[in-house]
Amino acid sequence: QVQLLESGGGLVQAGSSLRLSCAASGRTFSNYRMAWFRQAPGKEREFVAEIQWSDSTNYADSAKGRFTISRDNAKNTVYLQMNSLKPEDTAVYYCAARRTGANLYGYWGQGTQVTVSS
Repeated sequence: QVQLLESGGGLVQAGSSLRLSCAASGRTFSNYRMAWFRQAPGKEREFVAEIQWSDSTNYADSAKGRFTISRDNAKNTVYLQMNSLKPEDTAVYYCAARRTGANLYGYWGQGTQVTVSS
């Protein structure tokens, strides 16, 4: 079992930056692929970025060039640095964990709200 707790959301103006953090507990953090998803009002949850234990990363097109995912295995924490924020980035951001060999992200945090004003 993995418990995930996000933090770092808030209300910012367009063009600003935010860094989200996700603290994990319960299992060997380095064995999990970690990701960020988001869900805007009235929309389905969508993938933002993921990072493997090897630090290999993958991004949604909307995040490429603006967002950076990273992890600190010593602190059991994954980060999402978001730069040049746009109003369309407004959403609840969720941290997720996927056990090695699993097909789906099976562990989720409660989410943190990010609101970008124009």
